[in-house]
Amino acid sequence: MKIAVLYGGVSKEREVSISSSKGIMEALKQNGHDVIGIDFHPNQLDEIINLQVDIVFIGLHGKFGEDGSIQGLLDMLNIPYVGSGVMASALAMDKFKAKQLFQTENIPVAKGNKYRMTKQTNIEAIIDDIHAHFTVPFVIKPNREGSTLGLTIVTEQAQTKAAIEKAIKSDEFILVEQFIKGKELTVPVMGKINEEQALPIIEIIPKNDLYDYESKYAAGGSEHIIPARINEELTEKIKQYAITAHQVLGCETYSRADFLLSDDGIPYILEVNTLPGMTPTSLFPDSAKKAKISYAEMIEHFIQLTVR
Repeated sequence: MKIAVLYGGVSKEREVSISSSKGIMEALKQNGHDVIGIDFHPNQLDEIINLQVDIVFIGLHGKFGEDGSIQGLLDMLNIPYVGSGVMASALAMDKFKAKQLFQTENIPVAKGNKYRMTKQTNIEAIIDDIHAHFTVPFVIKPNREGSTLGLTIVTEQAQTKAAIEKAIKSDEFILVEQFIKGKELTVPVMGKINEEQALPIIEIIPKNDLYDYESKYAAGGSEHIIPARINEELTEKIKQYAITAHQVLGCETYSRADFLLSDDGIPYILEVNTLPGMTPTSLFPDSAKKAKISYAEMIEHFIQLTVR
């Protein structure tokens, strides 16, 4: 097939997207497809409008890639693409909305609240409200952002204002959540609609105190333990939570759900990634490898699921 891979983009995750897409394009070529790469920019939409391909593989991350925007454009052009559609992409990107849906399925979520920050917002009133409802430590992060960009763990109230100012550089909506101490876990999900399966759960041990951008994408930034060191009953529960989260958002083909397993054994879902990273250090390919699925086989499986 003739396949276009969209990469780059204009979000803060541009470099991650380029790295992911390089691997995707190499795998597609290895599988015998005719591949073209497009460094996507919203000011050059004619490249998308005039596309003559069988299918698009979206290798973008963040704004305009993961939020439903490019999916909407491709839908209007009647161009098939790999992965989730407009609604699921937008919902998953909106962490607060996604959490509300997870709660309807009895998936544990951290206590949290969303605040809109505009030029007219009284930031001191927001700070007072946060302090009235959350005790330190708590987390402040952009509501619609990935790769822990703009995130702060507030350990004393004096840090709140700076944490808000950091978060609103990425999004006018901020999310404040209780801080949960525990194991970082992630669960890749893939398969036909309503027949999805979870791949082996990964336990993540970051080299830094926080599983931040550097820990995720720098070589040696984190250690991946596959399968995670948890009992079989908990493993199956978390896998089912990941599949249910994928389905309740309306995701398609593949996704990856991130969890924090608290010290008292409660797996809190953090978010679902509809376009998880596919870089050499990424989690999804690592889990697939443990399930005896090579990188190239994994990419081809996504293509075939989409075609079917």
